[in-house]
Amino acid sequence: MDWLYQYPTLYPGVLVKRYKRFFADIELVTGEVITAHCPNTGPMTAVSTPGSPVQVSYSDNPNRKLPYTWEMIQVGDTEPAWVGVNTALPNRVIKLALEKFLFPELGKYSLIRFEVPYGKEKSRVDFLLTGDESDKPIYLEVKSTTWAQGKLVLFPDTVTTRGQKHLRELTALIPQARAVMLYFINRGDCNQFAPGDIADPLYGELLRDAVSLGVEVLPCRFEINPEGIRYLGLADFIPSMPNPV
Repeated sequence: MDWLYQYPTLYPGVLVKRYKRFFADIELVTGEVITAHCPNTGPMTAVSTPGSPVQVSYSDNPNRKLPYTWEMIQVGDTEPAWVGVNTALPNRVIKLALEKFLFPELGKYSLIRFEVPYGKEKSRVDFLLTGDESDKPIYLEVKSTTWAQGKLVLFPDTVTTRGQKHLRELTALIPQARAVMLYFINRGDCNQFAPGDIADPLYGELLRDAVSLGVEVLPCRFEINPEGIRYLGLADFIPSMPNPV
């Protein structure tokens, strides 16, 4: 299988508990209980259940306080699926995808820049894509999402003032530039995407307003597997959904 990103060697275990946002106690298959770094500051709704299978990576960097990093968790009983929890990975994966021109919706570009300052609120866009002078620059913001209701994945799963700011900044770019919100769906078992209005109704309003003014939405599905990550295509975008229960 052609993986877009391949993980280093991973070690299976079971989640004991996640606490203080950055820590997770995990029992490895050897029986050893380790404390791993949790690279996810969000609430991790429904993807941090104790007893769930997990995978961790190991670093021999002597400067690290915690050598293990929690990479993914398995959810679902009848149709189990791996969900990526390492929020440091999506931008790296999107960079690889952009270099391979995996998103035809973006059209032509020849230069990829990262963390470019822009906007009145002093933001930094994840990627700025440029090409010929006749082409509009493309400002591309990436958000990782794991919160699911059945086959529907939602973002955000908590109030995000930073995310609200990014939507305002992107909307202000129209029509001088193309503005794109790319939602990195960090699980392969969902084929629909909607804003998480129940968690942050203002974000949902801002997203719908942004779309009506020309901001583009790319809800990108990715298969997560202990071997690697591969792109599955776009999910269906549902701008407004009834409050999930």
